[in-house]
Amino acid sequence: MILIKPMQVGHLDAVHAIECACFTTPWSRESLLREITRNELSHYVCAMLYEALREPEVVGYAGMWQIGDEGHITNLAVKERHRQNGVASMILSHLDGLSTRLDITALTLEVRVSNIPAQKLYAKHGFETKGRRKGYYADTGEDAFIMWKTVGGQL
Repeated sequence: MILIKPMQVGHLDAVHAIECACFTTPWSRESLLREITRNELSHYVCAMLYEALREPEVVGYAGMWQIGDEGHITNLAVKERHRQNGVASMILSHLDGLSTRLDITALTLEVRVSNIPAQKLYAKHGFETKGRRKGYYADTGEDAFIMWKTVGGQL
């Protein structure tokens, strides 16, 4: 069973390992720690896998900043062996519900132009491409699509 829980300091090593495995320019452990302990605008969650006779395992996570009535999804990642099992969809659905509770009316994120699987996932969750940031990713100079959705519907 997978449950989405608020990220805790005890999750940081597992989250940082996922971050490093998934991104070419990962956030540092210290940056993630600041997000959950000092940034009053941030909301970070973990997807926790619960199996009989095993310790719960962090299999994915996401972060979102609340800026006024908008939410900016900063990062979302799932361990490779748990992809294609609905974990990212569960996390996005959780963020959607959290946004409603926080009176957030729209969500936004950036995604690499080359990351077609992520774009399809976001589109499935109601995000639409509304712009492009030229050279957004410092590691490759790749552009990012800017995607938006209204909470509870389409833009």
